[in-house]
Amino acid sequence: MSLLEETKGVLRRYGLRPRGRLGQNFIVDEGALERQVGYADLGPRDTVLEIGPGIGTLTALLLEKAGKVYALEKDRRMVGVLRERFKGVENLVLVAEDALEAELPPVTKVVSNIPYSISSPLTFKLLRHGFERAVLTYQLEFAARMVALPGDRDYSRLSLAVYYYARARVLEVLPPRAFYPKPKVESAVVELVPKPRPFQVDEGFFFKAATGLFVHRRKVVRKALLHSLEFILGRPLAKEERRGMIGRIEGLPKDLLERRVYELTPEEVADIARALQGL
Repeated sequence: MSLLEETKGVLRRYGLRPRGRLGQNFIVDEGALERQVGYADLGPRDTVLEIGPGIGTLTALLLEKAGKVYALEKDRRMVGVLRERFKGVENLVLVAEDALEAELPPVTKVVSNIPYSISSPLTFKLLRHGFERAVLTYQLEFAARMVALPGDRDYSRLSLAVYYYARARVLEVLPPRAFYPKPKVESAVVELVPKPRPFQVDEGFFFKAATGLFVHRRKVVRKALLHSLEFILGRPLAKEERRGMIGRIEGLPKDLLERRVYELTPEEVADIARALQGL
């Protein structure tokens, strides 16, 4: 029996239909699943986090390789399937919570086919949580933005944030037929490996400045900053204060101010953030 037939059979047995709003597209390519687990290089000393396990297809493979698996599932219907399927399995901890709201456990690896609708907030939460390696499946368009470089069409605030926290690379691209139901988009398996922070910066202000700049990603830096000053600082500015902030902006190198936002390196965004703070 193929994995596609097995998946459909499990869903029929429990009277379930995948919910699109929860991003429930179950992977049915056995080779892709095995490769995903292989990329994570799991061993008995690893504690793994899986988010959105669904009916437990990937979970079963993780349990064979890792010492312990935490599976966070929001959909109570799927929780029932998982409890029955893995009853008595001692190295599985099933958590019936929303991953965006739950307190994440300490883990060494994260391996998940995550719901695409929560890709951005979940990725930021994971990167701040910490792990040794993550192997995650995303929508291809989102993955392209994760690994984009300054000047690339896909370069964005997400690219900058991922660079700040980790080394990222696309391991492979998966076609819609690798999933059931078939999504309308291609997917990508991405590896994230945390790294030391590349520069010293006030993280909160740095990301606020990056957000304000990249809202105007195709504008020159000077104009983008003038449009976003109050957003970046988080308050309305009186005339004198705004004049002072404009002075700080004009104190930046001219060639930097005349570049397009999407051409800025993360280090240059950090320089801009420090300048706005008067550091």
